[in-house]
Amino acid sequence: MPSTAATWRSRPLALRETDLYSPIKAFLEGQGYEVKGEVGAADIVACRGDEDPVIVELKTGFSLSLFHQAIARQPLTDSVYVAVPQGSGRPFLKSLKNNKSLCRRLGLGLITVRLKDGLVTVHLDPAPYRPRKSKLKRDRLLREFAKRVGDPNDGGATRQGLMTAYRQDALRCLAVLRDNGPTKGSKVAAASGVKKATRIMADNHYGWFDRVETGIYDLSPKGKVAVEAYSAELNAL
Repeated sequence: MPSTAATWRSRPLALRETDLYSPIKAFLEGQGYEVKGEVGAADIVACRGDEDPVIVELKTGFSLSLFHQAIARQPLTDSVYVAVPQGSGRPFLKSLKNNKSLCRRLGLGLITVRLKDGLVTVHLDPAPYRPRKSKLKRDRLLREFAKRVGDPNDGGATRQGLMTAYRQDALRCLAVLRDNGPTKGSKVAAASGVKKATRIMADNHYGWFDRVETGIYDLSPKGKVAVEAYSAELNAL
C-alpha cells in the first residue's frame, strides 16, 4: 500500500476506534481495495485481486494491546498495519517516532488519522526487518565490560551515579591523592595503574581534582567528600 494521504468528510473529534474506520475504508477503497470491518478477529480487512489481504488494527492510542493484536494477525498476511488518531505537539511526535521504530522492528505498518477532517497518513509500510549491527558500539560495550572491576551496579539501576570503568579509574586517582597529597600526574598514573590519569584529573569530570601547579594535582573539596562517600569502592579497588 503506497505511503500517501487522503481526506474524508469532516467530523467532530472523538476518541473511538470506530471513528478511524470510515476514513481508512475510504483511503483503501481509493487504492482499489474491497474493505470490510470486523472480519474474524481483525478490525479491518482489505482485499484486492489475488494479493495478500491488508489487515489494519485500530486503537485510540499506542498501547501494548495494539501491538499484541497486530502481531497476532501476521500469520494471516505480511500486510498488517496499526492505526491511531493523529495527535499534536512534541509528546505525540516523540511517541510517533518511537512507535514507528517499534513497528519497523516488528514488521508492521503504521497509519494515523486526523479526526477533525479524516486525513489518513501512512507513515510506514510493513517490511522485513534486520537490525543493522554497529561494530563501533559493540566494541565500546565490550571495552567497558572488560575494564570494569567487579560488578558494582545492579541491573536496572538508573543511569545517574552508575559505577563505570571511567569512574573506577577516577577513583584510583583519588586514592593516590588521598594517600600522598599533591602529586604529579605521571606519578599518579604510575601509582594507580591508570595510563590516562593526567587527562582524567585535567578534565575533572566529577569535580574531584584541583590543579595546584603545572602538572600537579590535589583533592578538591568535592574530592575530599568523595573519599568518604566512596570509601567502600576505594577499598575494593
